[in-house]
Amino acid sequence: MLLGTVNHLTAQIREHDRLIAHTLEEITTPHDRPSADPSAAGTGARAPAEKPDAVPGVGPATTQIILAEIGADTSRSPTPEHLVSWAKLCPRTIRSGAKNTADPAGRGPWLKGALGKAANAAARTDTFLGARYRRIVKRRGHAKALVAVARSILLIVWHLINDPDASYRELGSDWHQRHLNPARKTRDLVRRLQALGHQVTPEPTAA
Repeated sequence: MLLGTVNHLTAQIREHDRLIAHTLEEITTPHDRPSADPSAAGTGARAPAEKPDAVPGVGPATTQIILAEIGADTSRSPTPEHLVSWAKLCPRTIRSGAKNTADPAGRGPWLKGALGKAANAAARTDTFLGARYRRIVKRRGHAKALVAVARSILLIVWHLINDPDASYRELGSDWHQRHLNPARKTRDLVRRLQALGHQVTPEPTAA
């Protein structure tokens, strides 16, 4: 009897997966225009469900969950910041007297779980998102670094959905190093050495 119940539930789950995939293929965005070419029908509808797959850590299943939660119509979130705020990925700090507490991050178990899983996978890659995680985790910890990467993923997804011509372009794990401000980096290193009790006077080397 138990085996029959498991088989019945498995069949229901597969049917729901099929319906979700079919619905995503029929999604149309405000950018879609009627096409006179029948062979082109559905091309724009499938684009939002396909483009986020290129983002590190985001696979087909994660894409389906994200689109099911936020939709393919970005008019409800006119800017990526609106979407990030709605998804509660920019948690505020609540101050009461001398006590500071952080607002919980993530909206709903499905979106929160999907973005968390994608961020965790992206953090282990040699990509821009992976480098972003490794830069933040040093000073903010694992949990906050994952929230920052999840926020970046959601920002990227918004741009991919909002612009039908947009596609994901990997910046590379060395992007921050290539765009590093030497003066700012020097100040940061001097502050860190001073915090350890050292007196530092930086002098430029001879050319």
